[in-house]
Amino acid sequence: MKALIVAPAWIGDTIMAQPLFARLHTLHPGLQLDALAPRWVAPVLQRMDDIAEVVDSPFNHGQVSLKARWRLARELAARRYDAAWILPNSAKSALVPFLAGIPRRVGFTGEARYGLINVRHTLDKAALPLMIERFMQLAEAPGAPLPKPIAQPRLRSTAADQQRTLNELGLDAPPRLVAFCPGAEYGPAKRWPAAHFATLARALAERGRAVWLFGSPKDHAVAEEICHLAPGCCRNLCGTTSLGQAVDLLALAEVIVCNDSGLMHVAAALDRPIVALYGSSSPGFTPPLSDQADILSLKLPCSPCFERQCPLGHLDCLNKLSPQQVLAAVEKRSPA
Repeated sequence: MKALIVAPAWIGDTIMAQPLFARLHTLHPGLQLDALAPRWVAPVLQRMDDIAEVVDSPFNHGQVSLKARWRLARELAARRYDAAWILPNSAKSALVPFLAGIPRRVGFTGEARYGLINVRHTLDKAALPLMIERFMQLAEAPGAPLPKPIAQPRLRSTAADQQRTLNELGLDAPPRLVAFCPGAEYGPAKRWPAAHFATLARALAERGRAVWLFGSPKDHAVAEEICHLAPGCCRNLCGTTSLGQAVDLLALAEVIVCNDSGLMHVAAALDRPIVALYGSSSPGFTPPLSDQADILSLKLPCSPCFERQCPLGHLDCLNKLSPQQVLAAVEKRSPA
């Protein structure tokens, strides 16, 4: 059997889909499973043993581009896939597999996808509160119960991968590394304040820890602010590593302090100790899937609001989450 995954456009969502890929291999021995994915999430798929090849999806968020989708569909038709699992719920994500003539197209009914999806699941949000559960349901027949327990996502990073990345970047691994992931693509209401990260960095430096900051080029400015507020305590790697390189360097960390972000899910899939900070979002929907994660949330009456900006203007859910609280969680995972 030869099948295609239409992957999500977010790093964290793609990582949470990995147990689905493993389940499909179990159900279909000998399966060749490829993934159609945006180039910014391709590196995490390339670190999954379940995925044979990643096919580039050249579309940006929200981009329709019917002519380009037709050309991509012709390319996929030549590959003669037997089935496609379409993880995003949009109509445009289901269009290419339909135009490619892939005979079995599996997904949730979503937004007006009748005909585009021909193995249709109906989403029961109460029965499947977690995103990972919703992905896993697609491996089963529509309406069938979801087998549990669900395995945790896993990414591959070997010692050879890590050393190669250190060599490429001209870095030496410190004896005791704490990683910070201060960004969150969704918006400011998911980002712990830079001043709090800086206070934590100073405390960790006093305890003999090296602190490296990870993120995209968009996170470089906030990481620079943290470094400015904690001079000599941090190394800013935001925007200087590829996603694949960040995977390898995060795998070296004793503990990772992160907002609810794609890199949080990377850290969880690497089985590293995590301190995850939640403000406007909910760990009840997209928690770090790891036995080594401590989730910190003040659980204020106004949260989770799921807004990009604090609608009340105070961001108390994160401003009042103190560096001392986070330091205590870090020291639990990384004792002196």
